[in-house]
Amino acid sequence: MPMQKKKFQSGEGARYVTRRAALNKLQLSLKDFRTLCIIKGIYPREPAHRRRAQRGKSGIHILYLKKDILFLLHEPMIWKLRDLQVHLNRLRRAKGMHQKDMIKRYANTIPRIAIDHVVKERYPTFIDALRDMDDALTLCCLFATFPKLKSIPPNLIALCRRLTVEFMHVCIAARALRKVFISIKGIYFQVELKGQIITWIIPHNYPHEPQKKQEVDFYTMATFADFYSTALGFVNFRLFHNLNLHYPPRLGSYNAERLEEEILEENETSDRVAALNLPLQKTAEDVEDPADAELDLDTFAMDGDESKAEEARKEYEKVRKLKKLFEGLKVFLNREVPREPLVFALRCFGAQVSWDETTFPEGATFSETDETITHQIVDRPDIEKQYISRYYVQPQWVFDCVNARELLPVDKYFIGTPLPPHLSPFTVEYRTQRYIPPEEKALTDPSVIVNKDQELLDEISDNDIEDIEDDKKESEDETMDADDEDLDEYDGEMTEEQLAEIKRKKMKVESGTPEVINKGKLRREMHQMKLLKEKMIQKKYRNLYKSMKSGRMKREKEIKLLKYKRRIHERTSVENKRAEIRARRAQAATLM
Repeated sequence: MPMQKKKFQSGEGARYVTRRAALNKLQLSLKDFRTLCIIKGIYPREPAHRRRAQRGKSGIHILYLKKDILFLLHEPMIWKLRDLQVHLNRLRRAKGMHQKDMIKRYANTIPRIAIDHVVKERYPTFIDALRDMDDALTLCCLFATFPKLKSIPPNLIALCRRLTVEFMHVCIAARALRKVFISIKGIYFQVELKGQIITWIIPHNYPHEPQKKQEVDFYTMATFADFYSTALGFVNFRLFHNLNLHYPPRLGSYNAERLEEEILEENETSDRVAALNLPLQKTAEDVEDPADAELDLDTFAMDGDESKAEEARKEYEKVRKLKKLFEGLKVFLNREVPREPLVFALRCFGAQVSWDETTFPEGATFSETDETITHQIVDRPDIEKQYISRYYVQPQWVFDCVNARELLPVDKYFIGTPLPPHLSPFTVEYRTQRYIPPEEKALTDPSVIVNKDQELLDEISDNDIEDIEDDKKESEDETMDADDEDLDEYDGEMTEEQLAEIKRKKMKVESGTPEVINKGKLRREMHQMKLLKEKMIQKKYRNLYKSMKSGRMKREKEIKLLKYKRRIHERTSVENKRAEIRARRAQAATLM
């Protein structure tokens, strides 16, 4: 008799383990297990058949892959976590017994958990690390805005601030900024480094509001920040050396004495470096400017595809023009505008920036009274003293110019004028079925003005033009044949009356009969053809087609709803303006 196979010894029952079983296997507390999973990048899984994965048990349990838990079993960090737990227990016991010498000794010898090897393990190549920088930069920028909190180490906050400032210096030196968008969450920035797109959010500069422990788990966030700060430090080091910049960063205006004075602790950053307004010192003098770097088209030439090479050349020219967008501009920032995002956006494209020394004393290069200032960024309804030699614009002008990739006219951004809509540059381009507001249509190509005749000509395809030319040739041949026949009728000399009769025949216009098209019948035929095509779809693709069709109908419904809301908004705005005009006229009549 063959041996019977036990249930749940293979398949999904043997592939997953519960969190309780994982804790027993690793001999760790829940807190240490969460820390280890965050650092190693292991997360719970959702099985296809939960009942089988839970070995017939009902309810919902947190499940992990068994191979992930076995992978954690050989991690040397587990021993460090156990040593840390023992050390904290000794410190707690010394505090309970009021042993001051032991408390001081244990507090100064807390074991540090190094995660450098985990970063190298999770990101084997530099490109892999760049692809995962979105969350790292977003979390580090958030931690950089925190004040001193009990649940977060102060050195971690200072480290996140230093690393984010260093990364912004890299983007300024490489002129890598591509898109900017202001939202309720914060300011979105998108840069391109080594061919990789990195998008992150910088929070608005609001006062910190304390949160309850039940709402925000600061310990888990600090664990993520600890890992991401280590990864960001590796990335910054590599990027600085690729751009031939000193690391840690040194400003170009430093001398040896000043450098010795401003050497700080490891996790702190200088105010002059954080100003983002001074160039960094390079390791080599004759280094090519990133804005003037030439495009290497050898890779496209080897493929033999000229279209790809032409597209790459056009895109390269656009990016090269974008990198010099604000070159030659001298911009002064008023104290009410957000300084750091504007300085970062302006300096990424070659502008000279300064501000009031009373708000941020470090890094200001020129004063407000400088006559060579071309633009002044103001965010207030009016300003007392104005200079004729400069434009006074609102901060949105800078971000809209970056997204449009050109210097926009400043008349729509003057002080006190209602601003145009700030559209997101992160819209999905491949989605054809989406609502496009009129403002976005105007911003896509505002310089093109087409006549009605030109629009009609553009609508005619090449085949239609060929058909029209063929009809012209056939009509010319017919008229020539008709002229020959008329001339054959009159032998000998023709009188003036006969010539006039021939001309009248040429000018004759025959009335045509219009073709009557039954639109209802045509619509029914098209619907029948569509149904026949749907029936020809294979069975395995039928559900996919139905889901695509329902999604298309849903998007069309959303577009109609947005257009309806737009019409209502425009109608109410017009009525409100008319009511205001009537009220003004009535008030003027009463005064008269």
